[in-house]
Amino acid sequence: MKKRLWKICLLILIIFLSIPLLHILKTKWKEDNSEIIIPKGYADDASRLNLTKVDTVVQAPSTKKEMERQLRNILKYARANQLKISIAGARHSMGGHTIYPNGVVLNMLPYKQMTLDTLNNILTTGSGALWDDVLEHLDKYRKSVAVMQSFSSFSVGGSMSVNGHGWQKGSPPISSGVISFTLMKADGQVVNCSREENTELFSLVIGGYGLFGIVLDVRLKVIDNVALKYKHIRLSPDSYVSYYKKYITENPNVNLVFGRLRISDKHFLEETTLNFFVRDKSLVSPLQQQSSVEAKRLVFRGSVDSEYGKRLRWDLETTANKISNNTIFSRNELLYEDAALIENKDTTSTDLLQEYFIPEKNFNQYIKDVKPVLKNSKVDLLNITIRAVKKDDVSYLNYAREDVFGFVMLFNQKKTKMQEEEMKTLTNNLVDVAIKNGGTFYLPYRLHINRDKMRKAYPQAESFFEMKLKYDPKELFNNKFYQHYK
Repeated sequence: MKKRLWKICLLILIIFLSIPLLHILKTKWKEDNSEIIIPKGYADDASRLNLTKVDTVVQAPSTKKEMERQLRNILKYARANQLKISIAGARHSMGGHTIYPNGVVLNMLPYKQMTLDTLNNILTTGSGALWDDVLEHLDKYRKSVAVMQSFSSFSVGGSMSVNGHGWQKGSPPISSGVISFTLMKADGQVVNCSREENTELFSLVIGGYGLFGIVLDVRLKVIDNVALKYKHIRLSPDSYVSYYKKYITENPNVNLVFGRLRISDKHFLEETTLNFFVRDKSLVSPLQQQSSVEAKRLVFRGSVDSEYGKRLRWDLETTANKISNNTIFSRNELLYEDAALIENKDTTSTDLLQEYFIPEKNFNQYIKDVKPVLKNSKVDLLNITIRAVKKDDVSYLNYAREDVFGFVMLFNQKKTKMQEEEMKTLTNNLVDVAIKNGGTFYLPYRLHINRDKMRKAYPQAESFFEMKLKYDPKELFNNKFYQHYK
């Protein structure tokens, strides 16, 4: 009898484990793995919905010596042929921010040389450098970047142009980590911009979507690379703000922090996790090359159009949180994470980000208001991450005009006209909820919001576009974002 019972238990265990395994294998099987090739003479961005014919794509020089001379020639060429110039990095914006029809696309990625001032803790880097490059360079000196975005596969210049935010505790957006930068203006003149020099341009360029000139060299704040111990709390969204104050705000040892909302139909937006990393006295290990993320990626992709997949992912992540509790990481190790972790290899669909910034006092009301909007939409919601963003006093077109919580939402959209319309409707409804709760929406994404509603969230937009004409009256630097909202 005992032997028979043991066999039954073993069979149940095999069946229990085989169901998620089969789901993951099915996810892998459905992917066609076809590489999307952009035709010559065209440009696109991460949305894969903005394929646009352009005049030419120009690779920026990799050396500083050649940079200014070649860029001035490009400006001259564009003026002579009455063309517009758009500036591109890793192209993770999603609304044509790096593209202008029949224009010149300037790819800044090759320009990534960097030097570290160890005495003053300042890194000088070419704007085309990826955060991967920055972290690898700083790690040799046991240093880390003060403020960056959550994925390290974005470019420094691109992050500046959208004024990205990360998961550094008690931090404003990237604007707070930029000390200065050099900028080539439309007339070819190179100027230095900082809080003390060309301050207006400094404010306009950070979060200015490449409309005021070409960012060349950037000086960034650098801090020590430290050991961090992982902690997590599972709680109700209603308690998130109070727990955040207790465990994060009041704990000076917390360094990195983010939250995650449950998005499966079961318990939809009714559970959340608060994940944070506190300083530890352990020795810091050198940064290693990123290991394969394929298993994690497939778990994530398995949540597309699947309630089972969404529940499985939540259960696996919360279980992993328990197992990883008190695990030691280096700060650089945590920041060194590629967007390949969530890569979509289904060419019939695309993943689209949206972000909403809500004042702390309206945190709970916002979740209540946004719940039916998301629940009733036909667009597949894959993820909601929560990040606290401190008030930004630097960027002219700032989205954090007070301390806010950022709700970072990722959707999977089929590449059909119907889904595009459904996404447009959803986006407008989500923006309405954000504005109702005193919040704003992030501008690097799809251009589904009209000019008037954009100005409700950004009352400074009109003067921002007037400043654009002050510094670039011929509108040489141009893109689809400017054409849509100006």
